[in-house]
Amino acid sequence: MNLRTPLSQVRGLGSARAGTHHFILQRLSAMVLVPLSLWFVASLIFFMLRASHASLVSWIKTPWHAEWLILFFLFLFYHAYIGLHEVVVDYVHNPILKMTTVVLMQLVIMTMTTISVLAILRITLGG
Repeated sequence: MNLRTPLSQVRGLGSARAGTHHFILQRLSAMVLVPLSLWFVASLIFFMLRASHASLVSWIKTPWHAEWLILFFLFLFYHAYIGLHEVVVDYVHNPILKMTTVVLMQLVIMTMTTISVLAILRITLGG
């Protein structure tokens, strides 16, 4: 039989408000990703699937398309980072493994984001 109150059982385990910031940011990034994903999928279906390499490059060179592609990848990788970070923090209990996983995940996601944005900029700027 446990005579401790619910408050005393969770005291010292962290603030109940600590995850609210990430929760809100993930929901906001998801709301931004909805129209961007619809635009990206529509572009894939109606243009990119039957386009040649040259026409695809000219499509990406259009400033409007390049900006939307960069926004899409920035929000996509940010949203993925927040979600993966929450999974690691919630379900990995070994502190060393948790820290290593978070650091490696940050490096991988930053690298993928940088490569994606630089590739779009290189095509857009004609490099």
